[in-house]
Amino acid sequence: MFVDRSFDAYQDFLLGSKLYWTRRLYPALKDDYDRKVALAGTQPKTSEDVAQIFAGDTLYQYYAWLERHLQRLKYSGRWGLIPQHERHRTDFEALVANPPAGDLLELDPDLKLPKYYTSVDIHQHPGGVWSDAIAGFVYERGARSTTPLLQRDKDLHHRFTDQVLARRAPKRLIDFGCGFGKSTRPFYEAARDAEIVGIDLASSGLKIAARDAAEAQTRHVNFLQRDARATGLPDGMADVVTSTMMLHEMPPEVIGEVIDESFRLLAPGGLMIHLDFLEADDPFAKFIYYGHSRRNNEPYMPPLDRMGIASRIESAGFRNVKVEPFEEMPGTLAPEFKNWRFPWVMISAEK
Repeated sequence: MFVDRSFDAYQDFLLGSKLYWTRRLYPALKDDYDRKVALAGTQPKTSEDVAQIFAGDTLYQYYAWLERHLQRLKYSGRWGLIPQHERHRTDFEALVANPPAGDLLELDPDLKLPKYYTSVDIHQHPGGVWSDAIAGFVYERGARSTTPLLQRDKDLHHRFTDQVLARRAPKRLIDFGCGFGKSTRPFYEAARDAEIVGIDLASSGLKIAARDAAEAQTRHVNFLQRDARATGLPDGMADVVTSTMMLHEMPPEVIGEVIDESFRLLAPGGLMIHLDFLEADDPFAKFIYYGHSRRNNEPYMPPLDRMGIASRIESAGFRNVKVEPFEEMPGTLAPEFKNWRFPWVMISAEK
């Protein structure tokens, strides 16, 4: 949309480089680590121990440099996402200039955006997704190289939707942190008898989500600009509350408030289920994960990993709390899978 072959070629080159980083550099780094540990004769106990092993290591420095700068280059430079979208600002603004009729979209121009949200350019997205009218389009295009849209059975959003609906057939489902609607759409496509509500802080993404729903002639979904900590929706209105890749962008105290709000919104027996990241108790995996949080401007990842979220959920009154590995693509949980991946988990509980 409003792009040319040079832009596509640039972004495809960056994606190819990222796949090289994922499929070649990461396994090589892990092999190097295993060799170093074998030579030392002692097993590291913490991520700090692993950092000592890689101090001054050229391969790790190359790995870390590419992780940081491939993401930066995705947004910047002549063919980066920001300059490309800026060149077509008028066209992108026109796409969402006229909100869809009916109740598909409700914006709140007076909503006070929280400081934790506005003070960090998450994912290295310059200015974040909240600060510009066309930032939602930048976010949507950038997501194609973060969670690429593959065949339906391989797309993580559809896989997560299938998992949720296998556990509950909701009459009302609330999707926190819906962004431009990528996480919400599989729910309103699959659960056509349910009322679906998408919640997000950024109007730029919500406008795209509502436009896409209107084009799909979907009328059982509403997109609301609200804070997931205090939505203003009625007590006990929902059977299911979800989020996808939202919790790791919040500090622990905010996550706690979202958990409390989820409990309030759910009817008795309702299901809360969040798809996010928690790393296993492996020093090397922790080291890589915490390094990713620094290099990709995601400072809340380590605090989420350390907060003991299952205990916090139980203290809110939930029962049957589970933290389960999630297979975002076929085969990624198999022992023979050696590429880098996010440590996907489903965090679920019942009211």
